[in-house]
Amino acid sequence: MYCKILRSRAPGLLIVLAIFAGCNRQPPRAPVTRIAILRFEDLTGDRSAAWMGRAFSEIIASELAAAPGLYAISSNQMHSLERQTGVRPVSAPGISSERTLALLSGATELGYGDFYIHDGKLRAGLTLRDPATGHTVQVLHAEGASGDIGGVAYSLARQISPAAGKYGTANPTAIEAYITGMEQADAGASGEAAARAIAADPNFGAAYRMLASAKARAQDREGALAVLGDAAKRGGAIPPAERARIALEAAGLENNMAARLHALAALVKEVPGDLEALRALAGLAYAARDYPLAVSAFQKLLAVQPGNPDDWNQLGYAYAYSGKQAEALAALRRYQALRPNDPNALDSMGDVYLVSGNPQEAARLYLQVVQKDPHFQDGGDLFKAAVARLMSGDLAGADALQKQSDAQHAAAHDPAMAYHQAEWAWLCGRRKQAYQQLLAFAQQSENGPLRELASNAYSELALWSLMWGDRSGAGDMVRKAVQFAGPKSAPTAALVRFLAQPAAPAAEWNARADQLFRNAGPAPVKDLWLAYAFLLNKNFAEAGALLAKSAATGLNTDDSLPILQAWALIETGKENEAAPLLRFNPAPPLTGPALITSLYFPRLYYLRALVAEKQGKREEARANYQMFLMLSGATPLAWGEEEKAQRALR
Repeated sequence: MYCKILRSRAPGLLIVLAIFAGCNRQPPRAPVTRIAILRFEDLTGDRSAAWMGRAFSEIIASELAAAPGLYAISSNQMHSLERQTGVRPVSAPGISSERTLALLSGATELGYGDFYIHDGKLRAGLTLRDPATGHTVQVLHAEGASGDIGGVAYSLARQISPAAGKYGTANPTAIEAYITGMEQADAGASGEAAARAIAADPNFGAAYRMLASAKARAQDREGALAVLGDAAKRGGAIPPAERARIALEAAGLENNMAARLHALAALVKEVPGDLEALRALAGLAYAARDYPLAVSAFQKLLAVQPGNPDDWNQLGYAYAYSGKQAEALAALRRYQALRPNDPNALDSMGDVYLVSGNPQEAARLYLQVVQKDPHFQDGGDLFKAAVARLMSGDLAGADALQKQSDAQHAAAHDPAMAYHQAEWAWLCGRRKQAYQQLLAFAQQSENGPLRELASNAYSELALWSLMWGDRSGAGDMVRKAVQFAGPKSAPTAALVRFLAQPAAPAAEWNARADQLFRNAGPAPVKDLWLAYAFLLNKNFAEAGALLAKSAATGLNTDDSLPILQAWALIETGKENEAAPLLRFNPAPPLTGPALITSLYFPRLYYLRALVAEKQGKREEARANYQMFLMLSGATPLAWGEEEKAQRALR
């Protein structure tokens, strides 16, 4: 099972404590070092100099990020883990307050430093240690004028790596203001400090980002964008890496996925050691269905952290959707080797085989999961195996597996078992039987503890009625769904009620959507449900435009989206554009059919048949028509596809 933003689980935290070489008498260092520079200890005795402790670590880490073969862990990355370890005083020396955070961040080398001022000179020392062995790797010293913290920090960074880059500013006033802002919890105070830093050095890109962040935290989105726009106007006066970060912040505020991808790609090119940016690029590229880019990003992450099983798992999926099944399985075997007792590796391999067009092998692997751990993901792999059998054309074998799943639900006293059985009947093409079963469940559950499940059942019955073109019947079911809705089922009832409104021109549907979603979160949600309404209303051109827009946001990575896009394209005469969207099979969810499954399954096979027919592949078209009719039960829906398939086979 793939861990992703909209489909899935987020990647878990891996604690990496790899053993690297120590001092000069030790073997050479490993090719990749993950270094954490902790806050320096203040030995000046002057409280007004305390900010320098964070400044040294911030500047050195930033400069080392540009060095190849070194992966510098930023202070932000470390402190994001404080929810697990507890917040420490910001002014405490890193040796006592940040060591645990650094290790949790995967550091393989720790830098402990201190500084003092004597005879007008700023003197700093930095000791690098291997946390696994406790050996000292390197001891460094640097000094400069008392106000030249940037120069002293740069000298230390260059001793670690001659390829260290330059920090965003050398102006000590700007640095002090920025560091002060970093350690302010209040958005207003942070913004004021950032403004002082910009006044001291108008080309200090990080300060613009801090000020924009403060405005965004204060709900001033337009003000934040204006600040980032001012930074962009500085052009080449701000270094390329910082320009990429500024562009990334702006793209995030504008919810512009394409711009975010472009900015992240530019950032990791300039700063290959920014693992946070690389991980964000991998996830965003996957969400955008740019699978080759996702593969490249995951490969780079694994070059640094080859022991991260979650990344191997996600690389496997990215390879699969790139059409590289062998590479996908190889990545998942690496995942399996790292977690030999985790059945999820087998589940992921099953998904790869299924999406790649080998449902028989997928079913075999899903059943291995069940054998290894019958309770994994609440036994969901038994359902997945049944769906895989169904997609291989083995209806009897699929029913037999589903009966095993029913037995599991019965043993667990699942009150929704009749609901699941009705959905399975619809999935297999026994549509009239399914409707009657689900209606009986809803009626029996209206007034008891399953009232909300009854509401959801009525919502699904309303959608099934719409699939038959029965808007009157859908309206009856929606009224029941709303009547018995509770806090959990009310949103579903409201969405299906929107879909069940009387047929109307596209402009009227747009107005209805504006009314329903006026206070209902991000526009992509509205776009997606409006697209469903257009499909059900046969406004295919409008549906296609919205589905393409939804795909571009990357917020919906569900396997249904490309199939629905293909449907809209085919209905508007664009079979060639639709063909690549139908290449992969949808992976079945562990929890059973989703509300909108009936919109795209088994329609997938009908759409593939139309494309194959258009391309002159008669046997392929015939096989898909047959599969479609088997899984639809030849029960006609509102679009007449069953009759068309039957005519094509005569």
